[in-house]
Amino acid sequence: MVIDLDGSAADVGYVNAARWAPYLLVGLLVGVLADRVRRKPLLVSTDLARAAVLGAVPLFAVTQTLSVVVLVGVMAAFGLLSVCNDAAHQSFLPRLLPRAALPRANARLQQSNAIAQTSGPVLAGGLVAWLGAPVAVLVDAVSYLVSGVLIAVTPIDDPAPERSARGVSSVVTELREGLRWVYRHPTLRPLALGGHAWFLFNAVLGTVYIPFALRELGMGAIGLGVTLTLAGVGGFVGSSLWGWLGRRLSPVRILAGARLLEAAGFAVVALTPGVDALGPAGVVAVAGFGQLLFGLGLGAEGPVELSYRQAVTPDQLQGRMNATMRSVNRAAIVVGAPLGGLLADAAAPRLALWVGVLGVAVSAVALAASGFRHANHDD
Repeated sequence: MVIDLDGSAADVGYVNAARWAPYLLVGLLVGVLADRVRRKPLLVSTDLARAAVLGAVPLFAVTQTLSVVVLVGVMAAFGLLSVCNDAAHQSFLPRLLPRAALPRANARLQQSNAIAQTSGPVLAGGLVAWLGAPVAVLVDAVSYLVSGVLIAVTPIDDPAPERSARGVSSVVTELREGLRWVYRHPTLRPLALGGHAWFLFNAVLGTVYIPFALRELGMGAIGLGVTLTLAGVGGFVGSSLWGWLGRRLSPVRILAGARLLEAAGFAVVALTPGVDALGPAGVVAVAGFGQLLFGLGLGAEGPVELSYRQAVTPDQLQGRMNATMRSVNRAAIVVGAPLGGLLADAAAPRLALWVGVLGVAVSAVALAASGFRHANHDD
């Protein structure tokens, strides 16, 4: 969008906000839905619909009707489908596996995501430089199509949940149950609040980084892809360490330490000189090292955080717990993404990055001092 539509940092923030706004608007209701229906059909249908939505982007580009406003609409539709898919996805794993196997399974899932993130940015950067961004989006659409087909043909035991009252009052009651479970639980509450703060400031970082890398640092689309690939490499390595870390450190030490590492990674990015000082290869190397550190922290904390909240939550509350936490987290992105873009445009991209770095670091320290410090892997 920055290259093809000459979008500003604020435009990037608006598109990111549209992607996550449905989590704020309907996320809690989707949590009730995920606890009421079979989850495999929900996963398949939303993957196929996301493929169709993303596949429309190249059509808009060919007809010369693609604009920032159109992208905002596309991302809003994509986000609505994603919130439904996410609620079913994260709530499904505890049905398939015993509690002791959840950390390993979540680590494997995160490793697969890291591999995709490792190869995807380089491929995307090459496609953007060669054929343009709309073609890269089309490739992404095909990936969702393949995902939907593979899930559809995979035999999975997915029993329908027991039917209960379906009136408006019952929906409100179930929503309250999910909210009470998350925000009155002695360890889930500080974990959720810390996650909300992290997502707010990480949205600032994620929004500012792309225009900062392309315009301030002077790296091209391929160089940007390389740095994002290094974040994926860090994510793979970090998620591979879950067993070693889990045997030696408590959950709070893993999460707080990982988030401080993520802040340090973006501090390296904020300190990176431009291409005039380091040259193209030097800029990519330094910013890529910062992204590597960020990915390492992200990979280390992911399996531990998700497995902990899955393990302490009963099956009948999984959908609402996941939807509650993810919805408010994504609501933080809706605020943080445009905030980061506006701050970068009004002041300076480096200043916006430092705001994000400070926010992530403070959220890590606050989590370490909260009631989550009493959490154990066997809770």
